[in-house]
Amino acid sequence: MKTILVILLFVAPAFAQINPTVSQGAGACGPLNVQFDVQTFASLPTAGPESGKALVYVVDDSGQSGLVAPGAFPTLRVGLDGAWEGATRGSSYLYFSVDAGEHHLCTNWQSRLKRFSQLIALARLTAEPGRTYYFRERITVYQGGPAYLDLERLDPDEGSYLVSSYRLSKSHSKK
Repeated sequence: MKTILVILLFVAPAFAQINPTVSQGAGACGPLNVQFDVQTFASLPTAGPESGKALVYVVDDSGQSGLVAPGAFPTLRVGLDGAWEGATRGSSYLYFSVDAGEHHLCTNWQSRLKRFSQLIALARLTAEPGRTYYFRERITVYQGGPAYLDLERLDPDEGSYLVSSYRLSKSHSKK
């Protein structure tokens, strides 16, 4: 019994790091009471990064799986350094400029269900002026089991391909 307790004490912190809570990601996420409406449009070509800045794309690659219900796609909020940049829905993307330096990204499932609204994923970015960065946010739901939210940096070729394949998300906060 003592052996099992010791193992649990060492393993528990690892599980806690797999799915951080929204409160743990508060430094990267925006205010939790902000909700977004999202519309998607045909992909538009973008110019390069603004002078002295970097460009960041976040691609929602959760796909057409109808995770919540057939035809229903979750809204994923995207935060940077404690403020929301916008949201995506379905196979779509958003982009924004950042100053050079270290930044903290967050994605959070916007949901009325606590089980989902507490899911976040975090990433760190050290941006260099003139560069373009791509991140993929993706939800994985196991039938009858837990849901996971991932945020990963992509190879520029794969990121560029996904952006050209998906729709542009335009979001605004609900009133």
